[in-house]
Amino acid sequence: QVQLVESGGGLVEPGGSLRLSCAASGFTFSSYAMSWVRQAPGKEIERVSYISMGGGRTSYADSVKGRFTISRDNAKNTLYLEMNSLKPEDTAVYYCRRERDNARGQGTQVTVSS
Repeated sequence: QVQLVESGGGLVEPGGSLRLSCAASGFTFSSYAMSWVRQAPGKEIERVSYISMGGGRTSYADSVKGRFTISRDNAKNTLYLEMNSLKPEDTAVYYCRRERDNARGQGTQVTVSS
């Protein structure tokens, strides 16, 4: 069955960095575009970044452009999100999501606070 397991979240001070990973299994990872989405308490889910099947096309929400970088390693069935210059408003649960059907994992909590 489809499994998406996020990791790498935690508590970080403003201006800090984190690298999220998403290990995929149960499907042909390289055949799916993927994205990172996040949900802050009381807010709707926001797509943070998108990457095409081969990794050649990416896009970012305006709120994270220039600070976050999405990447993937299809040989390792893993999706990444490098997050720099983190802000308190980046605090949320982050999920990796399979674009075709919105399947996603359990999420990893990112908290940005001093």
